Amino acid sequence: MHSPAADAPAEIIDLFAGPGGLDMAAQALLVPVTGIEWDADACATRQAAKLETRQGDVRDFGPRRFPDATVLAGGPPCQTFTVAGNGAGRRALDQVVGFARRMAKGEDVRAELAKLDDPRTGLVLEPLRWALEAIESDSCQTYRAIVLEQVPAVLPVWKEYKRILETHGYTAECGILHTEEFGVPQTRRRAILIARWLPDAAALHPQVELPAPTHHRFHKGAPRPARSGGRDPWVAMGDVLEREKPFEVVSNYGTGGDPKARGRRTSAEPAFTVTGKISRNRVVRSDLVSPRPEDFTRFDDGEAGQLQTFPAKYPWSGRAVAQQIGNAIPPRLGVHVLAAALNLGGEEIEAALKRLANWEPPRCTEESQAVQD
Repeated sequence: MHSPAADAPAEIIDLFAGPGGLDMAAQALLVPVTGIEWDADACATRQAAKLETRQGDVRDFGPRRFPDATVLAGGPPCQTFTVAGNGAGRRALDQVVGFARRMAKGEDVRAELAKLDDPRTGLVLEPLRWALEAIESDSCQTYRAIVLEQVPAVLPVWKEYKRILETHGYTAECGILHTEEFGVPQTRRRAILIARWLPDAAALHPQVELPAPTHHRFHKGAPRPARSGGRDPWVAMGDVLEREKPFEVVSNYGTGGDPKARGRRTSAEPAFTVTGKISRNRVVRSDLVSPRPEDFTRFDDGEAGQLQTFPAKYPWSGRAVAQQIGNAIPPRLGVHVLAAALNLGGEEIEAALKRLANWEPPRCTEESQAVQD
């Protein structure tokens, strides 16, 4: 095991990097990042945004391929853990936790993971494999920090990660964050784990903590709060989308399981959770008393991306763009989470958020960035 140097510059390897949510956050914080992503459409977006990418299956890589990386990050596929999915991940949670414990003891469980009802379920354990291999390897350094994100149902797995990592020299914390509490114009809950390498001289290194909210939480029906207690009001859809008239969004999902009781949000409220089905939500001007079918519109890709706090001109490419957007971590949330993991201060966060807001697409050149095998 090679202990990480305390003064080594941060460099991130991002597993399951998607279209670049965490990578945009890292760039805004001026931290180099390389993403691993297998989906060709997400890679097309990453290429257009000039994000450093290795295209392929995370299971075919390991820390030895990226010896300079000092930070491990990742958001494994969540479909089998979500309410909208088939539930295989939820049913297998106890089994997955058991696999994690066996991995911590040095067992190779890959063959058994491949036999799960949905093979994607086992991908949630890939970051643990990377972390343990880095700890045990003589050819690469232990990660200074680890940042993981998933749907709330995966929190029991993150708690087991926390327990395992703390037995290997890390201090760690995990919990549920609400995106609107970090200035994202959307209500979305994410299970976050942050771990930081803690050498023997523990008194010299701060305990890791989840980032503190910067905005108030949204409560349906409650008035928009004023700034108080050091927190800003939550951000509404109308604050970030350039639509001339106030509007209302009719959700694709039924409230309380009733498909006829569609949820509704106005442009003066945060958006519903942005999923891969956001293009199915209907949008209509609030001043229309009896809107006709032709009066309803949809969010375009740029608008959907903005609700995830991607820059307005982010170069979405490839197919299934709505799915790419729905799968991504909001870059603004990513800035706060990475800053907490790297123990960065408020001034660094504010500077990063300004860079994110002012981001412009890279200029086209004759030689585009190659997505490497």
